[in-house]
Amino acid sequence: MNIIIPMAGIGSRLKPHTLTVPKPLTLIAGKPIVQRLVEEIVTVVGQQVANIGFIIGPASKGFPADTEEKLIAIAAKLGAKAQVFVQEEPLGTAHAIYQARTLLEGPCVVAFADTLFKADFTLDDSNDGVIWVKKVANPEQFGVVKMQDGIITDFVEKPKEFVSDLAIIGIYYFKQAERIRAEIDYLIDHDIRGRGDEYQLTDALENLKRKGAAFVPGTVTDWMDNGNKEVTVATNRKVLEYLSDSDEALVAPDVVLNNSKIIPPCYIGTGVELINSTLGPYVSLGAGSRIENSTIKNSLIQKEVQITNASLDNAMIGNKVFFNGKFTSVSLGDYSELK
Repeated sequence: MNIIIPMAGIGSRLKPHTLTVPKPLTLIAGKPIVQRLVEEIVTVVGQQVANIGFIIGPASKGFPADTEEKLIAIAAKLGAKAQVFVQEEPLGTAHAIYQARTLLEGPCVVAFADTLFKADFTLDDSNDGVIWVKKVANPEQFGVVKMQDGIITDFVEKPKEFVSDLAIIGIYYFKQAERIRAEIDYLIDHDIRGRGDEYQLTDALENLKRKGAAFVPGTVTDWMDNGNKEVTVATNRKVLEYLSDSDEALVAPDVVLNNSKIIPPCYIGTGVELINSTLGPYVSLGAGSRIENSTIKNSLIQKEVQITNASLDNAMIGNKVFFNGKFTSVSLGDYSELK
């Protein structure tokens, strides 16, 4: 089986954090968002993954030179081969997948790296495909599906009037991916564009359905956003809650506690020193960081950070930040300083 991960968007709503690190490579509890996404997909599909195709944006859009190296390492941890493709222009969801069209063969999962999810079902591959959905309160902001007798009957992109509250979360399984490849090829070759003057995957899905393909919904138990600082911190909290019931190690064995305590669940990376401080609950703190005279809860903090004299809640702090102050709700990008 192959997995395709479109992740060409740098994440403008998450700036300044995405000025130096693409959103899908932002660490949540010590792992990049895209790695946690792929791991969950592998758990659900229950099949060996041969190739993972990552679709990134060009360096001019903020993708660092080492992005490909990091993605290759993520795939290798799952026993898969990484293939990295570049989408030079953001021309829609179908156009993004088109960049990795060589991987659209046999069973294949396409998952956009905007969100994380949790599901408690095993993939049923007896139908032509599975579209992961979640009931939402604001369906006009999403692509949605209509249902009849357990089969998806319509794909509607951001409906102005109510047709369904089952939102497509951006994860798709195709039993024979060659069929969706042919429909995407047709859109591109004939310059058929949908909403926003872009090539839309929902148009390809609708065409495939008209030719007899049967898609069923895959309902997730949780759908976690990473669009901006507020929801990313909330996602970090949810991930830590899930991990507290797993076998994944959350606190590195070499963490130095000097008159300090950790209130779980927390993720604490290697080489961290805590002095006269309290962390938790719901804190992720990256490797090589030093916290002194501080109280921190419900916060997402990256690597090699120094924090002193702080009381933080609902904070997101990037790599190599020096923070000394009494601010309570902050959003700091890499290499920032507050003294």
